Amino acid sequence: MQAVAIKKSSGEKTIGFQDMGTLRCDGCGEEFFIGHNQKSVDKSVAEKQAKWLEKVLAEEHERDKTHSDRIELPD
Repeated sequence: MQAVAIKKSSGEKTIGFQDMGTLRCDGCGEEFFIGHNQKSVDKSVAEKQAKWLEKVLAEEHERDKTHSDRIELPD
């Protein structure tokens, strides 16, 4: 796994991942930590992943689906 978004409220540990920032869901305010595998840290990729994650979270609200604690991000 190269990159992951982890819901901050889950309490899940992020060992082995470099903190690339936090994204807040516009729909519910839930915050997600975006982390990259320490061997593949890339700020420009993290920015694209944040945009992708925003769309996924919005779609989940449209479908009345709850957010997962952990979401694997595309490369």
